[in-house]
Amino acid sequence: MRGRTLQIQTHRSFASQLPHNLAANLAYFLVNVAIGILLVPYFISTLGVAAYGLIPLATSITGYVAIVVQSLNISVSRFLTVDLQREDYAAANRTFNTALFGLTAVILIMVPVVIAVAYFIPAIFSIPEGQESGAVLLFLGVSAAFLIRAWSGNFTVQLFAYNRLDLQTLVSLTNLIVHTGLIVLLFTFLGPDLALVGGAYLIGAVMASGVAIVLARRVCPHLRVSIGAFDRTRVRDLCGMGWWVVINQIGSLLFLQIDLIVVNLLFGATSAGEYAIALQWVILLRTISGVLAGVLTPTILSCYAREQTETLIVVTKSAVKLMGLAMALPIGLVCGLAPHLLTVWVGSEYAFLAPLMVLLSAHRAVNLAVLPLFSINVAYNRVRVPGLVTFFMGIGNFCLAIALPLLTGLGYYGIAAAGAIVLTLKNALFTPWYATRILGVGAHTFTSSMLPGIAATVLIGVLAGALGAVLPLSALFTLAIVGTAITLVYLVTVWEFGINGFERGLFASYLPSTLRRALI
Repeated sequence: MRGRTLQIQTHRSFASQLPHNLAANLAYFLVNVAIGILLVPYFISTLGVAAYGLIPLATSITGYVAIVVQSLNISVSRFLTVDLQREDYAAANRTFNTALFGLTAVILIMVPVVIAVAYFIPAIFSIPEGQESGAVLLFLGVSAAFLIRAWSGNFTVQLFAYNRLDLQTLVSLTNLIVHTGLIVLLFTFLGPDLALVGGAYLIGAVMASGVAIVLARRVCPHLRVSIGAFDRTRVRDLCGMGWWVVINQIGSLLFLQIDLIVVNLLFGATSAGEYAIALQWVILLRTISGVLAGVLTPTILSCYAREQTETLIVVTKSAVKLMGLAMALPIGLVCGLAPHLLTVWVGSEYAFLAPLMVLLSAHRAVNLAVLPLFSINVAYNRVRVPGLVTFFMGIGNFCLAIALPLLTGLGYYGIAAAGAIVLTLKNALFTPWYATRILGVGAHTFTSSMLPGIAATVLIGVLAGALGAVLPLSALFTLAIVGTAITLVYLVTVWEFGINGFERGLFASYLPSTLRRALI
């Protein structure tokens, strides 16, 4: 009886927290979009397009340097969430301290690797003349920031476990606002320099980590830092899952963060800077999808911990459909209005990048809709097969990214095409199929949920492109009017005809009570 009461209380707690999480994630998204849009032209005007391209390149390479730490954090999230949801605080303390001290050791071992990689950056990549020392310090700063944030993930995972994604978002906002504000401040008083960007990233990471530690202590007072709670048997559990997550992460990075590296190596710093401009909109699309998927993930892990499999299946199937329909709007707008967006954003001289932006963005209608399914792999600790598939297909993407531009003369369009082909094959076929195998449902359960989003993306893209062809959209105001009009028509249409009653209820559950009553 007590277990049933606890289950009901936990469910209500999760449900009541959803609107707060969504509001916080929406705020983070809006700030992230605003900074992302404004910072790119600022960097181009101060540093130049070639030097600007080194900043996203640094974050790409950093992902490979810190891949072990990231992967172990994912493993810790799964085990610690289950421990805390079951109120097994002794096990939770063993998991927490094993992860904390284990990751600290891993990071200390990786410090010389980071220094070595940064030292050889000018010899490996195309660096604008005179920017060599700044590039080294940029990579050092960004890498150190990444490792610090990864280490503090031991504390943000406690916020995740209790579904306090609003506080987790506050940590991310702290990092984003601090390092962006410092960049502008330092550039204003000291002049533009890549080294200052690295320093700003580092300071932002330190401050965000401090906030994470304070919030984790308030939300979860049950956990204490204690070397005595380090459990060698827990290392085996964490690393057993973490190893396969490492493989998966390497494959994911070969999908998502290899293109800029290949562009720089094959075509130079200026081409990498141009490619990074178009890629910025893909990053924004990933941010939107991450906001939506992130709100759902704790619910999936909670359903698993409470063995509510039927609820998990129904919610996940609807989540894939809602994710696809939600992402159809920004993807369709970016594709249909690409030349006008580039003209208003960074100037008409970069409007020639519109086809590249479409190529990078269009296939996300498939590849972002499946994000809710990845949580199933983690919840059920079934990460070995996805890890191997992602790893080998990532290698295939890397090889194709080199072969296509060299054999066809497509330039960096060949690199973008390689990613679109391989990533879509994986997420259209393997990812939904493997989720059905884990859950024991029909093979096309999730594939059918992806189709409405794909159709909506095509329709919005065609409509936006048609309006862009007949209307003058060279100013921000007119561009915003057209985008707003399409958005309103689309939202009303989807609400009335695109989703069923259960999906309306699921969507409304993420909203504040006042809005929920108005919609239902």
